[in-house]
Amino acid sequence: MKRSLSRQVLATAGMLCAISFLSSLPRDASGADAVPQAVSSSNPAASSTPSSSIAGALSSDTLQPISANPGAANIIPGRGLLGRLIGLDNIPGVRVGGLWIGNADYLFTGGVKPRTWSFDSLLLLNLNVDAEKLAGIPGGSLDAELLQLNGEAANAKAGVVTGHDGLTGPKPLVRTQLYELWWRQILLAGKIVIRVGKTVPTYDFNNVSRAVPTADASLQIPAVTGLIYTAIFKNPTLIGAAPGYYNSAYGITANLAPTRNFYLTYAFYDGALARHIETGLREDPVFDGHYFTIAEAGYAWSLTDQKLIGNLAAGGWAQTGELYGPNTMQSGAEGLYTFGSQRLWRQNAGVDNSGVSGFFQFGINDSRTMLANKFFGTGFTGFGLIPHRPVDSIGTGLAWSWLNRRYGFRSNEAILQTYYQMHLIGASFLEPVLSYIPNPGESPRTHGAVAMTAQLTVLF
Repeated sequence: MKRSLSRQVLATAGMLCAISFLSSLPRDASGADAVPQAVSSSNPAASSTPSSSIAGALSSDTLQPISANPGAANIIPGRGLLGRLIGLDNIPGVRVGGLWIGNADYLFTGGVKPRTWSFDSLLLLNLNVDAEKLAGIPGGSLDAELLQLNGEAANAKAGVVTGHDGLTGPKPLVRTQLYELWWRQILLAGKIVIRVGKTVPTYDFNNVSRAVPTADASLQIPAVTGLIYTAIFKNPTLIGAAPGYYNSAYGITANLAPTRNFYLTYAFYDGALARHIETGLREDPVFDGHYFTIAEAGYAWSLTDQKLIGNLAAGGWAQTGELYGPNTMQSGAEGLYTFGSQRLWRQNAGVDNSGVSGFFQFGINDSRTMLANKFFGTGFTGFGLIPHRPVDSIGTGLAWSWLNRRYGFRSNEAILQTYYQMHLIGASFLEPVLSYIPNPGESPRTHGAVAMTAQLTVLF
């Protein structure tokens, strides 16, 4: 009864915050430090120049479709409205913002507990300081972020191993934690960016939902998809090794962008998550011999006279230390992944951003202890296809994972999902989602599941 009451109080508080923060604001900041830009302007210099402030460099006056969970895909969440409301915008270089996401899942049939509800609430509060504006430190910025999650086991009720609802993951599902604390430094006029501290690797690695920016906003692929399943934010072949939402970790990330179309990113993180230590809940690193390293390279382009934007990235990773699973142990694990997106059709070329894009994902590892060993995903997204609804998007996707049967799982699990992301007012979005899982991985005896999710996202 107390837990139910606390959820109701939290949901009510979240809705009050939502009502308070509904106003038109600049576009949300993008995901990584080094994002390839398929520059299509006749003047490449028209693209934005490097800035010590991510929020300043990547903001825009145009609201666009967003990721289903900006807390897993966007390095700085929200719009900075909270800082303006409390007067902190008067301090040079200081930005305070965040987001609130609330969703409700109903499992119609199948799974483990059919005809049941699950409710989730995520609150992120972010402080970002442009050290150049505040203290005269060229190219430097400081960031701190708080995460509050109140969730329920929607995925477990459906018997879904990889997660049809990416808002919740490993237990505990009720947590308050320091989500981010890092220093970011720009070097060599923006060609090198280094970030040190507690961070979320999915901002920089395997981020298929990350927008592909261009000098001309009408050519961009915005948030590539609004799908909510976990595989959009973390390739299932990385679950159990790579830190990410919401288990951030301490480490160092280095981005190299020698040209506007190419980037290379390398990182080294505390790898204690592979020992089932909840690194997100820790204020300090573990560094006990379990380390996670990862590198990724990406390239962006523009095709045909219609300037169809696309990008492709590939990466490799390694986890060190002794790793344990059911009746098995191994020393370390390695894996590879790739992903890409492509604008397929533009409805009003040169006028607006409406059209259709597609994406794909792939991953493989040699682990005997992780949940999944191979993964393939694909999907399509339509932007602004409904008249007079330029910020709405609609999409569908497939996430197909080959599971580790040592855990008693089914051999594979497929998630088919479709959604409609509806812009409400200001910086708020309502998103109904339908998920069909014909073969939930929890057990070969688990029946196919059908679930509906309604999600409200407010950026402030």
